[in-house]
Amino acid sequence: MIEVRALAKAFGAQRVLNGVDFQVAAGETVAIVGRSGCGKSVLLKHLIGLLRPDAGEVRIAGEDISRMSERQLLEVRRRFGMLFQGAALFDSLTVAENVGFALARDRSMSRAEIARRVGEVLELVGLPGTERQKPAQLSGGMKKRVGLARAIVYRPEIVLYDEPTTGLDPIMADSIDQLLVRVGAQLKVTSVVVTHDLRSVRRVSQRVLLLHDGRIQAAADVREFFASRDPLVCRFVQGLADAKETTL
Repeated sequence: MIEVRALAKAFGAQRVLNGVDFQVAAGETVAIVGRSGCGKSVLLKHLIGLLRPDAGEVRIAGEDISRMSERQLLEVRRRFGMLFQGAALFDSLTVAENVGFALARDRSMSRAEIARRVGEVLELVGLPGTERQKPAQLSGGMKKRVGLARAIVYRPEIVLYDEPTTGLDPIMADSIDQLLVRVGAQLKVTSVVVTHDLRSVRRVSQRVLLLHDGRIQAAADVREFFASRDPLVCRFVQGLADAKETTL
């Protein structure tokens, strides 16, 4: 479903991605991990065409999107849902308006059908009856759930998650993780989760990719990843700094 080949991206003199290669199979849930600032979110934005690479390819279901026009990308993005780190809700809109925003802009569905679809996804994320509430009335965990409902209301094939448990307490983070697993199973979507939360990685992913120095330095089944004796993986899992960093 997703194939990334020799992806490179720099911002000025700062090279963030330097030859990233990986694949994600249809229906698979893959976690991309790495230190803060290593380029995880930059990589995620390339998958949906929000950023264009300096070199390399991003293939979605066999199509290279890295050289597509904006019009072509709009069609590809219909296959995606994305949960942003801060949920990215419109404060002035109700929950129902936030969730149904893309459907309302499409204008191919009636108001009744949009309301039905919104109600279905709110039920799926555990927030039935919240349609008239505003984001200011919601907790952090509820905002994440509304963001997820908006991501899946279009019935996407691929869902991208950018730090889905950031800022949540452990109990709420566990609830969000369970929700991600349930959504993946019920909707049979392909999922890519960018996170630094290793507990979340264990709970939601089937495979783990470690991004370091602009490349995927390790890729393994989740159990194999946490049992790995690779020095780089061990340092990351144990929260240890590289030797060169201890001198800073």
